[in-house]
Amino acid sequence: MSYPFSALVGQDQLTLALLLCGINPGIGGVLIQGDKGTAKSTAARALAEILPPIQRIAGSRFNTEPGQILDFDAVSQSGEYEIEEVAVPLVNLPLGATEDRLLGQLDLESVLNERRRALQPGLLAQVHRGILYIDEVNLLPDHLVDVLLDVAASGINTVQREGLSVSHPSRFVLIGTMNPEEGALRPQFLDRFGLMVNVQAPDSIAERTEVVRRRMAYDQAPQAFMHDWQPAQVALRARIAQARERLPQVQMPEGLLTLISQLCTQLQISSLRADLVLYKTAITLAAFEGRIEVEAADIKRAAELVLPHRRRKKPFESPSFHSSELDDLMNTPPPPLPQPEPETEPAKEEVLGVAPGAEPPALTVENHSMEALNGRRSEIARTPRGFKTQTVPSTSPTDLALTASVQQALIRDPETFQLSRQDLHQTIRTGKTGHFILFVVDASGSMAASRRMEAVKGSVLRLLTDAYQRRDTVAVIAFRGVEAQLLLEPTQSVERAEVALRTLPTGGRTPLPQALQLALDVLKQQPENPLLIILSDGKANVPLPGGGDAWQQTLELATNLRTIPALVLDTDTAYVRLGRASELAQTLGAECVSLEDFSAETLTRTVSGRML
Repeated sequence: MSYPFSALVGQDQLTLALLLCGINPGIGGVLIQGDKGTAKSTAARALAEILPPIQRIAGSRFNTEPGQILDFDAVSQSGEYEIEEVAVPLVNLPLGATEDRLLGQLDLESVLNERRRALQPGLLAQVHRGILYIDEVNLLPDHLVDVLLDVAASGINTVQREGLSVSHPSRFVLIGTMNPEEGALRPQFLDRFGLMVNVQAPDSIAERTEVVRRRMAYDQAPQAFMHDWQPAQVALRARIAQARERLPQVQMPEGLLTLISQLCTQLQISSLRADLVLYKTAITLAAFEGRIEVEAADIKRAAELVLPHRRRKKPFESPSFHSSELDDLMNTPPPPLPQPEPETEPAKEEVLGVAPGAEPPALTVENHSMEALNGRRSEIARTPRGFKTQTVPSTSPTDLALTASVQQALIRDPETFQLSRQDLHQTIRTGKTGHFILFVVDASGSMAASRRMEAVKGSVLRLLTDAYQRRDTVAVIAFRGVEAQLLLEPTQSVERAEVALRTLPTGGRTPLPQALQLALDVLKQQPENPLLIILSDGKANVPLPGGGDAWQQTLELATNLRTIPALVLDTDTAYVRLGRASELAQTLGAECVSLEDFSAETLTRTVSGRML
């Protein structure tokens, strides 16, 4: 029993987005982004209970609509079947789900009892015509994201397992929640969400008080609370049903269709999916409001849900826009439509777009690297999570391939069937592995004395862009004065790293030993695929607590870090250089790059080379 949708306080954008997706699943779902404790999960789960029930073939594990019989459904030889009415399915996809659990797999019971291959449906069959809810969607493993992208695009789930090849419909409303502090979402997956809402805790005292009052009433007497809100729930369910019936009748004037294209063009949104979703959202909004013609106000309200998350072009660019900016764009007259030119027979050379006698332009093809689109930096052949690529015999498997093991036992002795250790198989998976990049940034007075700090910040931002594309985990240590500080704890949100770096204070002495000691402590907690990047001139002058020689302490700590892949970026630009950064790099067993050699290309190439 979920908290009633009608009892939610505030969060108008969130409730509107969910209702629109419930009315028109073709919108493509909604991404709910915000801090913890802002009713993201509560609202998503409550949506299913106010949606009108669906009709399906009785007992169908695929929620098959009447009249669209699948081979898996229980239908008599005469073609007759019973129809039942059930609630809209709500499936929660856990982050630890396996690929087989999501897609479906070979039904072992059919193999053992009937000696035939049959499909055991997965979550994508169960969620057909329903709601797929993913909490912390930005933490979903990449191999599951790839599967969802394919199914969301086609509406069909295809299962190919151990000689079994089956397809079935899988259309659903995708609802995801995420906390942006815990990392970004892959751009391909982000664009699949039709709408996005940023939610925040209410800043009104009266509103916050009402939230607490209702929640306490629900926790103390849920049945009574549900009974009190039942009339509002019924009324909202009826309104959704009426909107669905009205939706096919809604018309959009040609001028407003042009306005949609104008907004997407002027906001430099490259995805044509934005235009389509904006159209679908606007007509759904009109249907929900009880109208059969779209108005300009519908376009604006829809744009606030459809366009912000598609606007970002670069990793650190804000994905939102102000309402006033949208008003200005909507008041801008559209450009004149191109007039058709008179039909004339062009010269043969003009067909190619060049003047007679001139050389035709060379055909160029942009070569975009696909590495960044994979979502991880390095591919590994054997990983505990990822796509299942094959199974191999193994008497002591760590990831048992149950289906392959049973099949081997059946092949060996089809009559008695007795599974032995010799029949066991190991599952081999492949996937991507991320890296942990720890930046140790010198913010002392020697760095701030010139423009060097700005150059350092710019260089780190270039590396953060590379980390964003490959979804690495990053952390930032800054040292100045008499101490080192973990400015940014390990995170995949490079936007947070960028903010921390831009606001980095400078000045004071150079406590390099403290920075290396802190780096050693942080790296012990992040053992997988680390890379240490130190940006400093190496002029340590603050020893560890208790005193001593700061430079000797630096070298001793660097010796302890020698097993960690590292890169030293030498920021010393003085006329007489001490070469401390180079000596530090030599002790670390690392490469040293001077400030004059800093560039986006050399840095990212060097870092990528250290992480292969």
